Amino acid sequence: MSARLLLCALALAAQAASAQPLPDPTRPPASLTTPAGDAAAPHSIEPQLQSVLIARHAGGRHVAVIDGQTVRLGEQFRGARVAQMTQNEVVLVKGKERRVLRLFPRTPAPQRLNERD
Repeated sequence: MSARLLLCALALAAQAASAQPLPDPTRPPASLTTPAGDAAAPHSIEPQLQSVLIARHAGGRHVAVIDGQTVRLGEQFRGARVAQMTQNEVVLVKGKERRVLRLFPRTPAPQRLNERD
């Protein structure tokens, strides 16, 4: 009987040794804790538009923040020219490629469930 008990104890010890700790669900994502100048920091494939500031008067400045970098209308961002700005969008042009960044993602139109909706 003691051999069987010893075998069970060894199996449980081996299982506990191979277990990995659970990640902390309250810990912020690594992208937020990695310094901005760190070359090893992962870059998102799609740039994120974070803010747009447009002066109210004609000819005023147009400034956007994309992935934490401040850019003005006509400047370059990752090899693309900032071609257009509105209150909610920035258009980047690189060669023939045109990319529209939005502050708020487009949401699908609500579906009607029946005639009374």
